[in-house]
Amino acid sequence: MNAALISIGDELLIGQITNTNSAWMAKELSLAGIRTVYMATVGDDAQAIVDAFNIAREKADVVLITGGLGPTRDDITKKLFAEYHGVGLVMDEQVLADVTSFFTARGRTIDAVNRLQAMVPEGCRVIRNAQGTAPGMWMERDHKIMVSLPGVPYEMQAMMTHQVIPLIKEKYTLPPQRHVTLITQGIGESVLAGLISSWEDGIEAAGLKLAYLPQPGMVRLRISGYGSDAQALEALIEEWVSRLMPLIQPYFCGRENYGDEVLSLERIIFNLLKAQGKTVAAAESCTGGYISSLFTAMAGSSEIFKGAVVPYANWMKHVLLDVDKDLFTSVGAVSREVVEQLAVNVRAKFEADFAISVSGIAGPGGATPEKPVGTVWIAVADRKEVRARLFRFGNDRGRNIQMTAQAGLAMLRRLIEGQSEPI
Repeated sequence: MNAALISIGDELLIGQITNTNSAWMAKELSLAGIRTVYMATVGDDAQAIVDAFNIAREKADVVLITGGLGPTRDDITKKLFAEYHGVGLVMDEQVLADVTSFFTARGRTIDAVNRLQAMVPEGCRVIRNAQGTAPGMWMERDHKIMVSLPGVPYEMQAMMTHQVIPLIKEKYTLPPQRHVTLITQGIGESVLAGLISSWEDGIEAAGLKLAYLPQPGMVRLRISGYGSDAQALEALIEEWVSRLMPLIQPYFCGRENYGDEVLSLERIIFNLLKAQGKTVAAAESCTGGYISSLFTAMAGSSEIFKGAVVPYANWMKHVLLDVDKDLFTSVGAVSREVVEQLAVNVRAKFEADFAISVSGIAGPGGATPEKPVGTVWIAVADRKEVRARLFRFGNDRGRNIQMTAQAGLAMLRRLIEGQSEPI
């Protein structure tokens, strides 16, 4: 079964509000066995909305629409939805009771404008809204389903989870879908594609799909399969995952099953350290606390994160973390020697099991011919060893900070797991 998603609202087109509804709906539909084949975002314009309806119906079995169901004049979706199906709007007493109860519970009286929320297309199946006042509307015609839902995310999500998806499952036998994502770090998308090209040919011949999902410092490989036998599909994907792993092992750092938490390197490290009862500390120069913020954004981070020092000025590297001040003139702050001392000394100062340190030229200034913008040294240390690597990222400051964090976390993960650094 295929689905099309339509998001309605001028606020989406001008960038005033980010459209998170489509991404959430597509994920939930995929988990249910429904494949999203089309997405559209249109403004509060009657012709544009009708055009989107027509295109979506041609492409999909189920059309899910969000937005434009409020009681004000700019909310035109409900009227158009009714006209599109050749019916008028009628008062629904159950919806009126729901809307009245909604306002009464908040110490307010329902007015004439809010009563309009209880008007629904004649003959539709009402999707009740326990979180707000706009009901959803389910219409069927010519073996196609169209469902209009409010655009408020938490209202839409509750209605999709508890009513819309269960109703679709009642009407159709949905084929299984399976998505597995393998996370790699330290190898670019094009190099990775060359490395696994023969494997990729095989997976396509087996009827599976591969998608590359690059982001700063990481590339996710999503393997997707569609079929009629869930167990056979699972076995097929696992077979091809097992063939892929030897090719990407030096760069592999995690696996996601679709619908589970999206894994980040900091979450992978959190889980490793928590399982081992170990801790980490950080010394950040060019990242200015960004790595620390990744750790502390996770609930429970105090279990594994001891703290950090952000010695941005060279003298503070010496004062706070005992870096030999002569290094700043002999080899410079962006050097193997400095990051090694930062890592070793911050680990000792915080009495942590592991440490990570970074020093680099994020840009746009501060570069030299020998050390251009994007030059970064990263070190990681435990109680037995210290490792340091040189990276050259690029010219964009924000991206350099992100890339430094990802590269450093990848080095830290390999040290924690006892893996060597890739050549």
